[in-house]
Amino acid sequence: MATKKAVHFGGGNIGRGFVGEKLFQSGYEVVFVDVMDKIIESLQNTKSYTVTEIGGDGEKVATISNYRAINSKYNEKEVIEEIATADIVTCAVGPNILKFIAPVIAKGIDARTSSTPLAVVACENAIGATDTLAGFIKDPKNTQAARLGDIDNRARFANSAIDRIVPAQDADAGLNIKIESFYEWIVEQSPFKGHPHPDISAITWVDDLVPYIERKLFTVNTSHAAAAYYGHNRGIKTIHEAMENKEIHDIVLDALKETSKLIVGKHGISVDSQKAYVKKIITRISNPYLEDVVERVGRAPLRKLSRKERFVGPATELAAQGEDVSSLIGCIEMAFRFQNVEGDDESVELAKIVAANEPKAIVEKVCGLTESDALFKQVLVVVEKIKS
Repeated sequence: MATKKAVHFGGGNIGRGFVGEKLFQSGYEVVFVDVMDKIIESLQNTKSYTVTEIGGDGEKVATISNYRAINSKYNEKEVIEEIATADIVTCAVGPNILKFIAPVIAKGIDARTSSTPLAVVACENAIGATDTLAGFIKDPKNTQAARLGDIDNRARFANSAIDRIVPAQDADAGLNIKIESFYEWIVEQSPFKGHPHPDISAITWVDDLVPYIERKLFTVNTSHAAAAYYGHNRGIKTIHEAMENKEIHDIVLDALKETSKLIVGKHGISVDSQKAYVKKIITRISNPYLEDVVERVGRAPLRKLSRKERFVGPATELAAQGEDVSSLIGCIEMAFRFQNVEGDDESVELAKIVAANEPKAIVEKVCGLTESDALFKQVLVVVEKIKS
């Protein structure tokens, strides 16, 4: 029997294939929590599943077991009890879902009696996701004001940066996951002052997380999405095929030259170190064995076009410094053209926003920019071009 317990919200590909895998390998019993009946029932009825790691040197298969699953839609009380006695709560549900899981986490934290605070780590593709989740948990609607003064005795909230590519899965895969072998899971350790942080071998603990988050978001996510949007625009099926296209390959590299200038200048990362990182990332997203479809990688364009995300985020800072952002502007245009894609609600909503609003309003609504931002006029030209 495991002596350590983790409660993980989100039984999807990242939850099972990355976070759940690494928690299991560090000796945790994992309690998966989700509202998707099919996933929870499958986990409840299956004692193990496999994670196949794909790298340049072939495939490696790991078997994951020692888990349970609870449907929080029907069994909130059970989830609260599990959180009250857990060592760590993690989640991979998507940034927009954090507000929905916060109430039950808040109840679980409030019910704790252990002298060791619960570790709460959101594993999302968003800057400061754990801070966002903590904000929802500490909202008076979820935690009484009288209980906030000593909440640190019951829970510690640590931001994280995760990096692992999960390609489209085989239709008959069931719970089994196919995933790239490379991964990074970096978590800030300062919130655990006075208490040891959780013992998870896959995690790299750092004092300042921001350089790692921005380096990852503005390199991995920027390049991956750029290849997806340009690939979709050119009628190309997979990321690998897009990166084999010289035009797209060069465009992606040019975009990363722009973001690298920001990363090096802002965070003190050396030019050589960032060049090596870019080279590694280009190799990763070009992996032919991942067979990642451009529409899957490009989904949720509204989030990816937002102010702090992979294109507008770095471009805003660079434009304010008077730097060239023409390659990032090209990526922003391709993201705006990702409209009405089957199976992607945000692309449908994006099309509606573009059709129903004037260009200035679109830039403000979608990208969070105002006319005082140096980047505003360049994005406005893109939107005017798309609407013409």
